[in-house]
Amino acid sequence: METLLFLFPQFNYMAPKEEAYFKMLGPEDLQAPKMKDDSSRQKDKERKSRLSLFLTKSGSHENVSPHKKTNTTSNNISPEAALQWSDSFEELLKHSDGVETFSQFLRTEFSEENIEFWLACEEYKTIDSETKLLSKAKYIYTVFIESEAPKEVNIDYNTKMAIQKNIAQPTNSCFEAAQMKVYSLMKKDSYPRFLHSDIYLRLTRRKGPGATMFRRRSRSCVFNERGEATTEPSAW
Repeated sequence: METLLFLFPQFNYMAPKEEAYFKMLGPEDLQAPKMKDDSSRQKDKERKSRLSLFLTKSGSHENVSPHKKTNTTSNNISPEAALQWSDSFEELLKHSDGVETFSQFLRTEFSEENIEFWLACEEYKTIDSETKLLSKAKYIYTVFIESEAPKEVNIDYNTKMAIQKNIAQPTNSCFEAAQMKVYSLMKKDSYPRFLHSDIYLRLTRRKGPGATMFRRRSRSCVFNERGEATTEPSAW
């Protein structure tokens, strides 16, 4: 860490979790990403293994999400609130409970890195300090973008290479193209499955005895009080 602070004294201001991450890096890791020869790849694998273990122990979602995890459980989410999430993917992301429930669903599909990356990018875009922007850009690149990253997201080669080039002098829009691609993937692929998942249906059908039929407009389906999806033309 002393070497790190000597090379980049601005890292004195890093958040504790990012500081712990940077302690695992050597001076060569702080340079702009570049092609590496075979002799350095083994060291890369060992470093990524340590990083993956670090993310697992400390809670990967907590590390990258701008929303603090709470003790909120599904018992605190009303069916009415949950049904709002079916209006649109954008509506789902406006609610912290919706984001957390969607994250739980993605974990069952082993694709939680998508929402974690999207949340990390949302936080990244709010940073107004150049020093913090540099450290956060390196963190996001190492965790989500570079080949064999612990939580590598599925983006095309050209987008990945553009990010690799731009984070040498990062701006708030460095990850924008990748974020949009991951957002589109979640919206078109994961979100429709989430609306029909057991995790979501358990929330929407939890009503008291004798309750009347409860329906809400949805782009893809309508739910009654038992959580059953219908295809009625009228949502009310």
